[in-house]
Amino acid sequence: MKEEKYYHTKESVDEYIKLAEGFSGNELITSLKTFLPKKSTLLEIGSGPGTDWNILNKTYSVTGSDNSNAFINHLKSSNPNGEFIMLDAATLKVDNKFDGIYSNKVLHHLTDNELKTSILRQKELLNPNGIICHSFWKGEGDETFKGMYVKYHTQKALLGFFEEHFDLLVLENYQEFDADDSILLIGRKK
Repeated sequence: MKEEKYYHTKESVDEYIKLAEGFSGNELITSLKTFLPKKSTLLEIGSGPGTDWNILNKTYSVTGSDNSNAFINHLKSSNPNGEFIMLDAATLKVDNKFDGIYSNKVLHHLTDNELKTSILRQKELLNPNGIICHSFWKGEGDETFKGMYVKYHTQKALLGFFEEHFDLLVLENYQEFDADDSILLIGRKK
């Protein structure tokens, strides 16, 4: 993943937590529950402030992760009984296997090659018939926002990345801020 200093200081983490207030992946998680049974093991990539982790943790046995020590410290202090690990979204160096893998607007920080590496690694980390659930910003091109790399995707592009390794169960646009500004992808390991 490209160097992302924004999430690596307590000040920027505090700023992001304030910006993210009132937003969650609740709708995404509701869709995920259709395909991933209760009490399944789940890896959340990029837990950030912990909003989605807290929702997921009510249904699943969740391992949270982030690539920022500042976020990991926040997560552990906010959820002392939770399991949180330092993890790069591209390489996913973890030994455990999971029934599901979830991320909400995290994988868009990866270059195309990093995303390909991440997808292969996700497939390796999943148990048979494992489920992935990811959201992306919809669009084309890329940019740097507050020092962070952001890659926009179309449904067609995501299909190209994922369909070789996953049966796509859901690939649809949804609204986070503006109509159809986001894409939800849910797939089952082939």
